[in-house]
Amino acid sequence: MKAVMLMFDTLTRDFLPNYGCDFTKMPNFSRLSEHTCTFDEFYTGSMPCMPARRELHTGKYNFMHRGWGPIEPFDISAIERLKAHGVYTHMCTDHSHYWEDGGATYHGRYTTFEIFRGQEGDRWIPQDEADKSLNVCPLNKTNVSAVQHLANRTRILCEDDMPSVQTVTAGLDFIEKHHDKDNWFLQIECFDPHEPFYVPDKYRKLYDCCDAHEAFNFPAYTFVNDKYTPQQIQDLRKEYCALLSLCDAQLGRVLDMMDRHDMWKDTMLIVNTDHGFLLGEHNFIGKNIPPMFDEMVHIPFFIHVPQIDCDGCHRAQLAQTIDLAPTLLEYFGAEPMEDIDGKSLLTVLKDNATIHDGILYGVHGGQINYYDGRYCYMRSAVDPQLPVYNMTLMPTLMRGFIEPNEIDKATFVNGGKYSNHHMVLQIPCVKPMGGFIRYEDAIYDKTDDPKQQHPICDAALENDLKNKMEQSMRDAGAPEWQMKRMGFNI
Repeated sequence: MKAVMLMFDTLTRDFLPNYGCDFTKMPNFSRLSEHTCTFDEFYTGSMPCMPARRELHTGKYNFMHRGWGPIEPFDISAIERLKAHGVYTHMCTDHSHYWEDGGATYHGRYTTFEIFRGQEGDRWIPQDEADKSLNVCPLNKTNVSAVQHLANRTRILCEDDMPSVQTVTAGLDFIEKHHDKDNWFLQIECFDPHEPFYVPDKYRKLYDCCDAHEAFNFPAYTFVNDKYTPQQIQDLRKEYCALLSLCDAQLGRVLDMMDRHDMWKDTMLIVNTDHGFLLGEHNFIGKNIPPMFDEMVHIPFFIHVPQIDCDGCHRAQLAQTIDLAPTLLEYFGAEPMEDIDGKSLLTVLKDNATIHDGILYGVHGGQINYYDGRYCYMRSAVDPQLPVYNMTLMPTLMRGFIEPNEIDKATFVNGGKYSNHHMVLQIPCVKPMGGFIRYEDAIYDKTDDPKQQHPICDAALENDLKNKMEQSMRDAGAPEWQMKRMGFNI
């Protein structure tokens, strides 16, 4: 058994031709539809990057218990379980959060791994080497990550230097040397098309972008309001589209390799992402801070399983990132994980089966969201002053550590299902990713209102969805403090 997973970061569903977009130039994603089953109702669970990856490894929701963080000592990783089953696991990536404090335990789960430097704010090139003439657009970020990006770009002089291109090249090299061998899993993980939307001019010309030095391509996460003109938002979207076309070219290289060695007959292929991005929709640019609208959480997903004849088909069943771990384990015949939130996708592919009646998603400290395939229910804390905690044995943030004075206020509790019933530190969280912002509760009928523009008021429906959310949270082992925040009985 062999499997390749090509993972992109911030691949927004509405910009792909597979889901009806007619303005992006992405011929290889169109080609992908012929070789894979396309999932129409696939969602992230926990936002953003590392919380989603923890779900990929563990098959469990992350966002109700902690924010950004690493694989924990109590976690069971599907990648390690594959290794124990005799599957060789290899990862190629340019996702720099893997070698920062808040993500540094993920890549060590693989048998081997290759990493490539230079994406976004990767602390790589000395910052005093930043060439600010590379981008003079006043709309772009000016913080330390922006300076770091300009420093890193002094080493990225052509397309082959781009970290995502190097990542795919390394993955193709692994395939070239191992396509005739058995029992391996390859994860090719590209940070693109995450911002900054830096891309060679040949892709920018496809969208009639402005001079590269003046490109609005590294936006701050913010409410739009009157900060940007419609033209500036359009210019930003063009830069994102250009980077999508570079990602499409990398996908094409992988598809060519699959064709060259006739790998469709014996190799699983997954093409996926962690989340999407708001580019002015719902009056916001970015992610994490606003309510978790579909542009961020309703994500593209494609899978080819050689033993199952469903290439070129669509599946409309609810599915999530938490389902990848059990899918990989079943595909390779490895021991399944017990008491997890995810379900194998293979039964969806083979039997068109329903694996989730409803799903949860959100960001730590923000709203809890429940979706049943038609109605999306977004529920905020009943009192924004109610405390939020990080439940962890690894008190790290994205970069750096949780402050010792916060750890001093921690209690030692049994984490239940979340921690495989081991004890964890429950640490008060001063600044959760959701930001303690209380938005109005909302219900959207996504059948009639797929863009979530018109919340509906229906007391009976809300009560029904609230009850389903409460049960789903209990099934997922939500902690008492989280149930209290949502106004549910403990």
